[in-house]
Amino acid sequence: MRSVEWHDGVLRLIDQRRLPHETVILECETPEAVAEAIRTMAVRGAPAIGAAAAFGMALAALRSPASDRAALLRGLEAAARLLKASRPTAVNLFWAVDRMLRRAADEGLEDPQAVREALVAEAIRIAEEDVETNRRMGQYGATLIRDGDTILHHCNTGALATVDYGTALGVIRTAHEQGKRIHVLVDETRPRLQGARLTAWELLQLGIPFTVIADGAAGYFMRKGKVNIVLVGADRIAANGDVANKVGTYTLAVLAREHGIPFYVVAPTSTIDPNTPNGDAIPIEERDEREVLEIEGVPIAPRGARAANPAFDVTPARYITGIITEKGILYPPFDLHIRRALGLEQEDLQDVVALRGL
Repeated sequence: MRSVEWHDGVLRLIDQRRLPHETVILECETPEAVAEAIRTMAVRGAPAIGAAAAFGMALAALRSPASDRAALLRGLEAAARLLKASRPTAVNLFWAVDRMLRRAADEGLEDPQAVREALVAEAIRIAEEDVETNRRMGQYGATLIRDGDTILHHCNTGALATVDYGTALGVIRTAHEQGKRIHVLVDETRPRLQGARLTAWELLQLGIPFTVIADGAAGYFMRKGKVNIVLVGADRIAANGDVANKVGTYTLAVLAREHGIPFYVVAPTSTIDPNTPNGDAIPIEERDEREVLEIEGVPIAPRGARAANPAFDVTPARYITGIITEKGILYPPFDLHIRRALGLEQEDLQDVVALRGL
């Protein structure tokens, strides 16, 4: 199944907290259940969070007892606030919820039932668009992968982090499907080990060769000349090209620059936030310190130890070689090319990939 799937009025999610040891399907029937699944990382990855939140809005409409349109819209606004509060950094969540609100506000929807049906259809549309977007990014990104390359990958950006297929891992998947002989170095990605638990699990299913490495070993492999390219995802991209992603990404970008290794971010344009001017304006989620002090409930630090646990860090645009989107590969100057990709420039560019001369 897909990681985010709608089935007979119920949102079904692969509970990523239980992988790789068991595959458990979590069923959400209310927006509150969806918000809790996002907050506790049962569902994670910016595109997957966005799609789940869209279905959360659809559930809010379906479960609402409102008999008039105005009351239903008030309830949807409350559900939107609940969902947006679940995680602060991934902008796809806000993008999807706001898109659902705009659809609900369409004055052509004259009664509550019409709003409910429209929101279910819109959430399904968001999910389907995500799959197509990922496949397009995979095609663009695979042009950067050479036969025999070793790719360093951080966190999890595969089908589990999206509705299906993946962003950065989708590029790797496409290159593999094209018959390219590749190898993936998988950062374990502390503290929740999304690399060791989730990316390794996905690569095993796909039959793609990989090696799990400790986060701190990335520099070793780069210095030894054993990394050809770094691919990562993103949770929010600022208007100037600064990128917020899983903590540890900034370190990889600096190391890649030092060793002359291309560093690419793979993310849909829905992850770009034109209202955030730069990385300093991106809110960084601080999670429970127990995620650092424990592994699956087992303490690894002495009693009384304290920990800091930022879930993300910000990589300045100057360290990024390019941003792979469904509209093509964006290169510096990122502020200009981001505006064009989002249609905020006067110039009529049919496809941003033209910027790189293809």
